[in-house]
Amino acid sequence: MESTQKVVLVTGASSGIGEATALRLAAEGHAVVAGARRRERLAALAQRHDNISVRRLDVTDRDDVAAFVDSAVAEFGRVDVLVNNAGLMPLSRLDALLVDEWDRMIDVNVRGLLHGIAAVLPVFQRQGSGHLVTVASVGAHEVVPTSGVYSATKFAAWAITEGLRLEADPSLRVTTITPGVVESELAESITDPMAREAMREYRRHAISPDAVARAISYAVDQPADVDVNEIIIRPTRQRG
Repeated sequence: MESTQKVVLVTGASSGIGEATALRLAAEGHAVVAGARRRERLAALAQRHDNISVRRLDVTDRDDVAAFVDSAVAEFGRVDVLVNNAGLMPLSRLDALLVDEWDRMIDVNVRGLLHGIAAVLPVFQRQGSGHLVTVASVGAHEVVPTSGVYSATKFAAWAITEGLRLEADPSLRVTTITPGVVESELAESITDPMAREAMREYRRHAISPDAVARAISYAVDQPADVDVNEIIIRPTRQRG
C-alpha cells in the first residue's frame, strides 16, 4: 500500500453524502470500506471503483460496528479515518408524537456515532494516529419547527465530537462536517405531512453530495500536524 494511501471507513455509504464520499476518496487513491444497511446499493457502489470494498452495516448494533472496524484492520492492517455519516431525518412536530421515529433517530444519529467511536478509538490509540470525521448538520446550530428531535441529535453529534477532540491525544485528528441543504434521500424518511411539505420547499436550493465529499477530502488530506476542526458548508442561497 502506498504511503499516501489511507484506509477510510465510511458509514451510511449507500446514498447521498456517504456514497459521494466513498467515490471521491476512492478516486483520490484511498482504500475505502463502505458500510450501510442496503446490500444491493453497496454491491452497485463496489462496482464503481476498484478501491471500494463493502460490508453490510447497522450502526445501531454495537457488535456490528465493532466487526466493521475489526474486519478492516484484519484486511489492511490499520484504519486511518472513520467517516461517521449514517443518519436519519424524519422531521415532525413534537405534538405529532411520532415516538418510534424519535427513538430511531436517537439510535442512528447518536448511538450510531458513539458505536463508531467506541470501535475505532482503541485502534487509533494503538496506532498512535487516526482521524474521526462526523457528519453533523446545520441543525446542530439552529432549531426550526419540526426539527426539535433531529436538531437535538445533531447537537449531540457535534458535542460528542468536540468532546473527543478536547480529550484526545494530539495524534488523533477530529473533524465535524456541518452541511446545510444537500440533495439526498433524508427527506424521504419524513412521514409527517406538514413537515414533508415544508421540507420540499426548504430543499428547493440544495448543493450536491459531492460538495460535502470535497470538504471531507480536504480535511482528510491535510498533513498530520493540521487538524480541521469544523467545516460548515451551505448552498449560497441558504442564509439560515
